[in-house]
Amino acid sequence: MQLKVVLPHQIFLEETGVQRIVIETRLGAFGILPRRLDCAAPLAAGILVYETKQGEQYLAVGAGLLTKVGRNVSVAVSRAMRSDDLKSLRQQAQLEFSKEDEKQKDVRAAVARLEHAFMRHFLELKHYV
Repeated sequence: MQLKVVLPHQIFLEETGVQRIVIETRLGAFGILPRRLDCAAPLAAGILVYETKQGEQYLAVGAGLLTKVGRNVSVAVSRAMRSDDLKSLRQQAQLEFSKEDEKQKDVRAAVARLEHAFMRHFLELKHYV
């Protein structure tokens, strides 16, 4: 199979000769073999494992979408990290992803404050008309 992992602004990974893939969805983990029927699945943040002739490889991925068409498997996710060591990958991913989540919370709070200020000024302008 051919595996492609795509982030919002770049292609993170393109791998050929993939023999199997195990991925976590919102309904649980499932495996993909070359002859599996075509499918699409929403992905939960977690670990993606794929196997090539060189052995198992591990990716920590954010939430996203998986599609399989023929021998092509595409994974579009919000973020991804790669490592040969599963234990260290889990620890590193939890640390990095939690930092990003905090940044996203800060951005959402700032946008909410801007929206609130805009609406307040808009309502003040309405009183002048």
